[in-house]
Amino acid sequence: MLTTPSPIGLRRLNRQRIAHPSFDDAGQVAAWLGVLQGQDYLGTKWAFGLRLPHSTEAAIDQAIAAGTILRTWALRGTLHYVAPADIHWLLALIGPRLIAGNATRYRQLELDSATLTRAVDLIAAALQDGQRLARAELFAILQANGISTAGQRGVYMLQRAGLERLIYQAAMQGGETTFRALAPGPTLPPDQAVAELARRYFTSRGPATLADFAYWAGLRITEARASLAALQSTLVEDRIDGQSYWQPADEPPPPDRLIDLLPGFDEFLLGYKDRSAVLDPQFADAICPGGNGVFYPTIVSAGRIIGTWKRALKKKAVEITLQPFRPLRPDERDSLAEAAARYGRFLGLPPILT
Repeated sequence: MLTTPSPIGLRRLNRQRIAHPSFDDAGQVAAWLGVLQGQDYLGTKWAFGLRLPHSTEAAIDQAIAAGTILRTWALRGTLHYVAPADIHWLLALIGPRLIAGNATRYRQLELDSATLTRAVDLIAAALQDGQRLARAELFAILQANGISTAGQRGVYMLQRAGLERLIYQAAMQGGETTFRALAPGPTLPPDQAVAELARRYFTSRGPATLADFAYWAGLRITEARASLAALQSTLVEDRIDGQSYWQPADEPPPPDRLIDLLPGFDEFLLGYKDRSAVLDPQFADAICPGGNGVFYPTIVSAGRIIGTWKRALKKKAVEITLQPFRPLRPDERDSLAEAAARYGRFLGLPPILT
């Protein structure tokens, strides 16, 4: 496997503010990145914590409860966190595309236009006046009004209400997702929205390719190319192995630590179509077994993924089990202990490495 530092990976750690966290609150993190992967609720809190100096899990919980960051179905139809100021222009751009792309699935689930409209109206009405309801409570309302939520019908109806900019996912309640009404907000013309999405992407994730951006945003390559062309005066191009990578002109400082413990689904990996710059392809299955869509937390050394890890919460500690792809060097072991201590401070628990 590749063992040398990854120059691309090191730059991405900087651009994503993992190497040098510099934000004051979770909303600033979401605004910088444009969106942040939100499928893994617990892991996503650490994704914010990595980018926030001296943050704690309790502080991220508070930000979610306060609506400083909003969780919704966004790019590629998957769950993301978005800053409140961005959610309307972003969903106005991608929501209609995702709804159109769901047409076949709607037919399979026997969700016709009339049923979807009625379901969305019922969901929106139930969440008026500041109500916060759990998924099961919203499903019960739909069932009581003669709309079946069997199988995936309920989830797709909730997603439809989210894509129509009416609801978002709020704090968890006893391990269950809750929902609130989304207040109205401004949108952007489509060309401006695409341009803004491209600016956020290359500023926060460079070096990245045109194909990386198109994949991440779920855009047609022609749209992605046009938005990149409009930004080129603010970016620099690097030719690496015959491929064009784009990033801002300023050169950030080198990382101040060797090892990072990243959560599963982190943007460091999922924010790119081609992940070979940071992950040796032979270990792709170790990160996402069988391509099943579940991404394990990763150990990153000098910008390269060198293993996976998992946590187990004990009564008075957090146990961190490491699965490196190769033997760790002494300097990596020292840095790993520091990374584990940082994660322990985030949780408020002393770490135990195994």
